[in-house]
Amino acid sequence: MNATTADRAVRIVEVGPRDGLQNEEAVVPADAKVAFIEALADTGLQVVEATSFVSPRAIPQLADADEVLPRVRRRPGVRYPVLVPNVRGLERAEAAGADAVAVFTAASEAFTQANIGMTIEGSLAAFKPVLERAGVAGWWRRGYVSTAFGCPYSGDVATEQVVRVSVALLELGCDEISIGDTIGVAHADDVRRVVSALLEQIAVERLALHFHDTYGRALVDVEAGLELGVRTFDSSAGGTGGCPYAPGAPGNLATEALCGLLDELGFEHGVDAAGVARAASSVRASWI
Repeated sequence: MNATTADRAVRIVEVGPRDGLQNEEAVVPADAKVAFIEALADTGLQVVEATSFVSPRAIPQLADADEVLPRVRRRPGVRYPVLVPNVRGLERAEAAGADAVAVFTAASEAFTQANIGMTIEGSLAAFKPVLERAGVAGWWRRGYVSTAFGCPYSGDVATEQVVRVSVALLELGCDEISIGDTIGVAHADDVRRVVSALLEQIAVERLALHFHDTYGRALVDVEAGLELGVRTFDSSAGGTGGCPYAPGAPGNLATEALCGLLDELGFEHGVDAAGVARAASSVRASWI
């Protein structure tokens, strides 16, 4: 694949401290989380998703979000979004010093009900005041659309549904939409089909892709996204975070592997992959 000079810059969104750690059984001390986030920001990453302000009962691995975020040494030029489910979560994020937020829903009704206990429409209604308040505060806002390529409960997901939910999130104020292959079932042709449909209504600059490597296809799927002009991809240092629907299988795409592919294809990302690997190794050593 060849990229022109003006078209070869790729932005990597590091999700290890949030999406990675929340799916690990191990408990990571707050000190180690803070060090992990800071080490990742020092590698040249532009976005490091720091933590999640959901109920501690729902995600006990991130129950210390109120302690972790205020302690992070913020690196200039790096964005540190946090995940919030509702206004209560936003209030906690505000108190902790957040200035970027992410909300999450899915393209599958069955998954949305199982994951957050509400319908897709209900989730969008819950996000409306969150995104409005964050917008007034001048925060950067991201929206996640899970199960865009397949649902563990209902199987195939209609492309039209992915587009509908993505457009709805943009209309609520999201600056960027991350399209997720939550269980890692997408093939390259699926990526081309879904992204092509999204591009009919959404500018490519506002799209990101989030692949899981459950069946070893994540890098091929990234290539398909690159072919269509997508230049923002989510990944997790060390591949942290397993897929709960495929026990024992790898989950998130490793940031180091993504960097390697981009290097091979001639894209620029500005990330020190060796530094990312060291950060991942260090946080793993802290697991209880």
